[in-house]
Amino acid sequence: MFRTLLPVLLTVFLDLIGFGVVIPLLSFYAGEHGATPLQITLLMAVYSLAQFVMAPVWGALSDRYGRRPILLLSVGATAICLFGFSLADSVPMLFLFRTLHGVATANISTAQAAVADVTPPEKRAMGMGLIGAAFGVGFTLGPLLGGELSTYGLAVPIQAAAALSAVNFALTLALLPETRKPGAAPARVRSLNPARFLEVARHPVVGLCVVLTFCLTLAFGAMESTFSLFAEHRWQLSAREVGRMFGAAGLVMILIQGGLIGRLVKRVGEGPLIPIGVGLLALGLALLPLARPAGPMVATFILIAIGQGIANPSLQSLISRGADEHEQGFVLGTNQSMSALARALGPALGGLLFTEVSMEAPFWAAAVVVAACVGLAWAAVRQHQRARAAAGASSLTST
Repeated sequence: MFRTLLPVLLTVFLDLIGFGVVIPLLSFYAGEHGATPLQITLLMAVYSLAQFVMAPVWGALSDRYGRRPILLLSVGATAICLFGFSLADSVPMLFLFRTLHGVATANISTAQAAVADVTPPEKRAMGMGLIGAAFGVGFTLGPLLGGELSTYGLAVPIQAAAALSAVNFALTLALLPETRKPGAAPARVRSLNPARFLEVARHPVVGLCVVLTFCLTLAFGAMESTFSLFAEHRWQLSAREVGRMFGAAGLVMILIQGGLIGRLVKRVGEGPLIPIGVGLLALGLALLPLARPAGPMVATFILIAIGQGIANPSLQSLISRGADEHEQGFVLGTNQSMSALARALGPALGGLLFTEVSMEAPFWAAAVVVAACVGLAWAAVRQHQRARAAAGASSLTST
């Protein structure tokens, strides 16, 4: 199983390098091209808006044509888009290549579907945790790479990420087998329409989990997109220092999602972990605007990473286990797409709050949203438990 998972994890890892490398330097890089603070947050938003459109499409296409060709296509396009972004010479060109980059990297749902293909239900949380760990490693090294290489020029880290994406394509081509089971019924590739999202949101098993994922991602996106601006304008931090902040958070996510999450699931169960993680995330977001650099701010980032690292893989596992086998790509893709919509709305709202209210407002608003999600988390867990109990009773009756 791990031999099959390894190239999938490498794909996610190198994709996230390309995403993470831009985070600490985007406000500085776009600012050099004349972008305003609101335009800088909108550059984060259009990336995720493109993922919102494409994630369920990639997922459903992978249900029909296989995981391997979809991952190869998206990874190759990522290298081209990153290189184009590094050569952009105006704000419109930044928006163009940032949008195309979002289209290309809307493939995490396909990677999640590949993990679901090769992991039994009882090991699904571990598999999703490994995806989260690859995400965390990429998110750790990406901002660190972006911050450290920014001393040689702000375009240099982006070009380095483009080169790594080219390596990613070569490794995927050489190592990734097809994971979709032979003979599995192909899913219909459905067009983008609101009814599809309502269909998944109303799912009797995973509906509330999908809604919860949307709300948490909305809040996290508001924080993530405005933190570099906050650090630059409030504390006069550099891209290198911001990259190290995100790197510390990513390292914690690696430790949790790469190994600790499996032990926690065995001891506590997936369900109870979700509200615990949500509560920790809310606390960290509330403390972030109060924390001074560098020690208190790093500690607060670590608290946020612990909450995110506990809640996210547990949620993804519940969603995957509640979906039918032949629609893993579609359900996970729709969930990823709704998350991408939240990552588009979050930066836009964060940018408006930053420019129109105060520099601290995006963090306070995010903390309020996540605190409200603690109750939603308990409701989502109960929904899943009731559905499993009903399915078990139905199985006993039929036998």
